[in-house]
Amino acid sequence: MVVVVRRGELTDRAWARIEPLLPVTDGRGRPWRGHRQVIDGILWRLRTGAPWRDVPERYGPWQTCYERFTRWQQDGTWARLLEEMQVKDDSLGQVEFTVSIDSTIARAHQHAAGARKKGTTARQSTPGNPKPGQALGRSRGGLTTKLHLLVEARGLPLVLHLTGGNVVDCTAFHDVMAKLRIRRPNGGRPRTRPGILIGDKGYSSRTIRLDLRRRGIKAVIPERRDQIANRKRKGSRGGRPHAFDALTYKHRNLVERCIGKLKQWRAIATRFDKLASRYLAGVTIASLMLWLRQAELSDTL
Repeated sequence: MVVVVRRGELTDRAWARIEPLLPVTDGRGRPWRGHRQVIDGILWRLRTGAPWRDVPERYGPWQTCYERFTRWQQDGTWARLLEEMQVKDDSLGQVEFTVSIDSTIARAHQHAAGARKKGTTARQSTPGNPKPGQALGRSRGGLTTKLHLLVEARGLPLVLHLTGGNVVDCTAFHDVMAKLRIRRPNGGRPRTRPGILIGDKGYSSRTIRLDLRRRGIKAVIPERRDQIANRKRKGSRGGRPHAFDALTYKHRNLVERCIGKLKQWRAIATRFDKLASRYLAGVTIASLMLWLRQAELSDTL
C-alpha cells in the first residue's frame, strides 16, 4: 500500500522512528484506529488552527483525533515521545549542552477563556500537564500566554514551560531550569547542568548569576544599562563588570529561530485551547516534529 504524504504530515522516516514508541492498546481492550492517520489529523489541526470539528474526513472522525490528542496528553505520551527523541540524540553525542533561553507571547483567542477553575480538571497534575492554573495573564496584548523555551546548540527545544503573559522572564528562570533533565538511556543521573547558558538582558539579575556560578555554568548574559550605571556610580564598591562573551552571545539567535518555527503552527501562534495542558501538548507535538525533521536531515548527511 502506497501512503501519499501531504504537506505537514508524517514522513515515512519520521513514522518509523515514533511507531515503536506508541501505545499498542487503548487500555480498554478495543483496537486503535491507525495511529498514523490520526496523528496526521492532529498535525493538520495544529498547523491550521482550525476547530477540531473541521478536521478533514480523510483523517477519520474528528472525535477520534481529539480523543487521541487529549488522552495522550493526560497520560504523558506526547511528552514521552519528545523525551525519547532527546535521549536518543544525546546518547549519540549530538546534543551539545550550550543552551539558550528566551520566551514568547501567544495571544489567547476568545475560545481559550472559560476553563473550569475548580475541581479535578484545573487541579490534577500529570507528566503531560503543567502546574495548576491555565497560564493566562493580562498584558499589553490583552489575555496572553507566555511560552518559555530552553534550546540546545542546534536550536531544538529541550524545555517547554508555560506562564501567564504578564510574568517577567527572570521570575520563571528557575522553573525552566528545574525542568532540564535529559535521561540517560542506560540509567544513571540525568543531565541537568549545561556548560554555557545564553540569555538576553531580561535574565540579567544577581540571583540568576549567582545560581549559575554556584552550579558551574558559564553565563553569557549582557548587563542592563541601569545595572552598569549603578555599578559605576558606586565606584570601587560597585565591583568589577561581569564577564561577557560577545562571540558566544551571537548564537542566541538559535532560540529566536526556534520560536519562529514553532509559531508557524497557527494553533501555537494563537492559543485556542482553554486548558494550559492542551496548549502545552500542542507545543510539545510541534517540538517533536522539529526533532524528527532534524533526525531526517542527519540521516541524509
